[in-house]
Amino acid sequence: MGPLEIAEKLRDKFPLEVVDIKTFRDQVSVSVKRERITDICHFLNGEPDIRMNFLSDLCGVDYPGRKPRFEVVYNLYSLKYNSRLILKALIPEDDPSIESVVPIWNGANWHEREACDMYGIIFNGHPDLRRILMPEDWEGFPLRKDYPLKGKEGREYRGFEELKELHSHDSEWNIGR
Repeated sequence: MGPLEIAEKLRDKFPLEVVDIKTFRDQVSVSVKRERITDICHFLNGEPDIRMNFLSDLCGVDYPGRKPRFEVVYNLYSLKYNSRLILKALIPEDDPSIESVVPIWNGANWHEREACDMYGIIFNGHPDLRRILMPEDWEGFPLRKDYPLKGKEGREYRGFEELKELHSHDSEWNIGR
């Protein structure tokens, strides 16, 4: 079964949740409402003629000014059928949360932590949703488009001075040019 057929089967099974199906450069993406994301993912993983049994990537996306503002993008792959599908869950700005898919694909664990750390999207039911890239005391979400490019005014992370000292000779060694 090809990706477009999988998308149509998904629309037949979840007609109220599938918002849009798009094809671009031989890739099929399906945008869905977030409310039944675990049901949708269980279906894609467990359906015998689909078997999307590998989550190759999961990431957050920010579209300021658009409603809903955020997306969680799941890049799925079927090892059995050698087919791919992009699943996009739409996340509103006023409640940036969605159910975790770690129980379905354990590999989602760190990806969900990263999306939470960088975008502030909460993954309900995640087994260990703590910061993975930023220090625990960091304020804000650096990959949101409205995050200041130079970070919070007057705020430096722990270890910044040590890092500056470590790289003080970069110009002499032609590093970073």
